[in-house]
Amino acid sequence: MQTWLDQTFAKIVAKHEHSVLLAQRQGIIPYMGVGDRWEGAPFDGNSWWTGGFWPGLMWQLYHATGNDLFKTEAIRVEELLTAEFRTFELLNHDVGFMYLLSCGAHWRLLNDADARRDTLHAATLLAGRFNPAGFISAWNSNRPGWAIIDCMMNLTLLHWATVQTGDPRFAAIARIHADTAIREFVREDGSCNHIVIFDPETGKTLDKPGGQGYCAGSSWSRGQAWGLYGFILSYLNLGEKRYLDTARKIADYFIANIRPDGLTDCDFHQPKGEERIDNIAAACAACGLLELAKLADAEAAARYRDAALRMLHALDALCADWSPDTPGILQKCTASYHDDGAGRHVNIVYGDYFFVEAICKLRGTDAGLWLSK
Repeated sequence: MQTWLDQTFAKIVAKHEHSVLLAQRQGIIPYMGVGDRWEGAPFDGNSWWTGGFWPGLMWQLYHATGNDLFKTEAIRVEELLTAEFRTFELLNHDVGFMYLLSCGAHWRLLNDADARRDTLHAATLLAGRFNPAGFISAWNSNRPGWAIIDCMMNLTLLHWATVQTGDPRFAAIARIHADTAIREFVREDGSCNHIVIFDPETGKTLDKPGGQGYCAGSSWSRGQAWGLYGFILSYLNLGEKRYLDTARKIADYFIANIRPDGLTDCDFHQPKGEERIDNIAAACAACGLLELAKLADAEAAARYRDAALRMLHALDALCADWSPDTPGILQKCTASYHDDGAGRHVNIVYGDYFFVEAICKLRGTDAGLWLSK
């Protein structure tokens, strides 16, 4: 396996030494690799929720290689993201994705004081979305009672803020939201709802629509990955067993639904025979499974690690583009089951981010960007 890891990482570095220069010439935050160029976010400009993954990828590569090319690119994009604080109304609960992987990584790796302040700014924005009825409101546009499973990945920003300031309110909000997610998002079989709509006055659950999945009651695979990795992070931040138990429950469900070829369907309940794959789900779940393996006994650890490796090998063998003439690695990434506006079966940068993070975990060079300490 070490030979495969070394070869794969070398290809990752070579690919990005080219694609970073392309992003700099275009002056954008890469979202999708199309042909021989990058495309930016499909909606909301630089306030689109995925903006932190490209600088996060850069920080992972800088941490692993020491190459200043990657540091310079991460800081270039960080400046674009922090300018979005003034836009404000386009920002939502995904400020965790946006700023923990950019400003937060900058502070973690270089102790930059401005980056620390900007990360705290993002944390206060996320805390401000907390509804005292027991959840963090996900989106804007007159949907104050909507919460989504994705937010589990944003909660570390709040734990980080408590570590930095000593103010327990940030972590308290994260705990309350995570407990609500256990109760309302995670089903008995370990699958997860994407969306739960609450009455914003009382907190009563009103509906659980299908969201980016196939239908209500189905299992959007990336939502399962968000839940899997997100509850592991809650456990690492809080040390409370119910979060670890929930992560294991979701992990077992996810592993049972990996395709025979090692890839992941966009929704685990989608019609049989339909070719709609989301490799972002596999890459993110692989990261979560590798973290979960560190917390399990030998038998379970082997099962989690083997599942992660199975998916990563499949991503490399079946869906990776290593050509130096194109940006982006993972193909067949799908943003949403029904709406192709943000991409279906294309390269999407946050799929690449999680693939690179997983490879770094296996190599022992992961920068730990999701950790609060």
